[in-house]
Amino acid sequence: MNIGIISDIHGDYAALATALERLENFHHVSYTLCAGDLVGRGPDPDRVVRTIREHNIPTVRGNHDEWEYPLSADNVRYLQSLPLEWRGELGGMSFYMCHGKPGNNLWGLYRDHISDTLLNMMLVSLNADVMITGHTHVPFYSRVERGCVINPGSVYTFDTSRSTSHTYGVLRLPDLSFEVYDLTTSAGEKVLLR
Repeated sequence: MNIGIISDIHGDYAALATALERLENFHHVSYTLCAGDLVGRGPDPDRVVRTIREHNIPTVRGNHDEWEYPLSADNVRYLQSLPLEWRGELGGMSFYMCHGKPGNNLWGLYRDHISDTLLNMMLVSLNADVMITGHTHVPFYSRVERGCVINPGSVYTFDTSRSTSHTYGVLRLPDLSFEVYDLTTSAGEKVLLR
């Protein structure tokens, strides 16, 4: 089973549409999950939120999703209703998803700041096989004894002062392998994870 993972779209409808098209038609995912920050900085936040809603993509609330932007009333209500964390079971595995780190959508997990031991302890305490995060805009994957922790990086591709990886990810179950793909290249071009 393939699971599509997206995060940090920041109002970039064109990049989101490309990611969703590739996830459906190239990677043939069974589900797509979103680790938040649908809006902020980008040109088309209303269309991004509407698309996520129309596709019924489980999504958590990013820090930008809490701030005010010119959106339709329905989209504002939707963003306000997003949970800080999401739990679910897919392919017999337990998932935990948040935007930054558990309990906080303003602070992220950076690979060079955390050990595999800590990540394993987090998964155990969350009773999860997979933890999905976003916020940092940096793709990340760590396979530990309990399962894996992943961040697909940031979807958006427009120029901004904040760096972006312009990537999305695909998690394969049951082996928990994870690959990240570049939205600015042809479908199927992987990004090497450190």
